[in-house]
Amino acid sequence: MKYISSHEYEIFRRCMIAARKEAQLTQESLAKSLQKPQSFVAKYENGERRLDVVEFLMVTRIIGVDPCAILRKVDEQLSEAYCEQKL
Repeated sequence: MKYISSHEYEIFRRCMIAARKEAQLTQESLAKSLQKPQSFVAKYENGERRLDVVEFLMVTRIIGVDPCAILRKVDEQLSEAYCEQKL
């Protein structure tokens, strides 16, 4: 199994998982709303595949979160990580 790993993408994945859980959705319920198999959600949450921009927008719409809010959160965490590396 090939994982798509980078520290940056890990931050994105964690933010997406947190948003889904804050919306009180399971992987299964989110997948059903997306008309996808549960494995679709599991694979992007586990880092086995990436979301493209259109998929990201579809997921955030169903979760009920502003996509810009997710991106701001990712950007903040990336900035924090970058600052920590420089110290």
